[in-house]
Amino acid sequence: MHTNYNLPENITDILYNTKRKDDDTLQELIKQGGYVPPQIDLLIDAISALSMGKNVLLKGPTGAGKTKFAETLSNLFHQPMFSVNCSVDLDAESLMGFKTLSYEDGKQQIEFVPGPVTSAMNNGTFLYIDEVNMAKPETLPLINGVLDYRRTITNPFTNEIITAKEGFNVIAAINEGYVGTVPLNEALKNRFIVIDVPYLEGEQLKELIQTNTRLTDQTTIDLFVTLSTDLIRAVYQGKLSEDAASIRALLDACDLSDMIPPKRAVLRAIVDKLDEEREREFVINLADTLF
Repeated sequence: MHTNYNLPENITDILYNTKRKDDDTLQELIKQGGYVPPQIDLLIDAISALSMGKNVLLKGPTGAGKTKFAETLSNLFHQPMFSVNCSVDLDAESLMGFKTLSYEDGKQQIEFVPGPVTSAMNNGTFLYIDEVNMAKPETLPLINGVLDYRRTITNPFTNEIITAKEGFNVIAAINEGYVGTVPLNEALKNRFIVIDVPYLEGEQLKELIQTNTRLTDQTTIDLFVTLSTDLIRAVYQGKLSEDAASIRALLDACDLSDMIPPKRAVLRAIVDKLDEEREREFVINLADTLF
């Protein structure tokens, strides 16, 4: 395998199938507070793609850990990461940067302030594009050249041709089917290797709660793992929206449970975020049964 990076030894061992067991690396990631993949293959495949200079698209439900996954990949590659948060208001300035007036030696001059795309390219670091399908379809084609083999772009504000330095890579994340999202066009989707990121469950979720929240009571932790399983099942059955099963929200509830009763923690961290009364009552009933 050809790599452009000095990968940490534990990751290199996994890629080359040598010294360490997969479980050892998972434990190391957990201790570091990194993303814990439901299957080690997700991590291997993402690292393999990035080490070859390919773009990675993380696809999955909200709160499944896509941003944490991207941050973990950035840390494993020892790469800083510039971020773009997509919305309908995303424009060229949000991606590339903008011009502003500055003063030097008492003289007024026009200065260009680089945006996340130009910064990541010029510094040879990672670029993270969150909720990429929230952007207007006419905005993202601006960076098509950044996402293919050319790794170049003409800055529309300075007319400078920018070629990414070695080490530049793109990770994007997508939540499908949400209000305000649009399907990715084929030209854009074909520029990515797609990694499907499912919810964390079972023992891995338990370990995540133990290492990333204040909650220490094992009985309560087990109950939260059961709650998450029930919420995820309800999402798959169409009874709840994906927001209800967000792992991020569950971890918030676990943190709060260190200070307030678990049922009230679930109310604040999960229930009160839901819009439909039917969904709110469903989650409240689950919490009442468990806690």
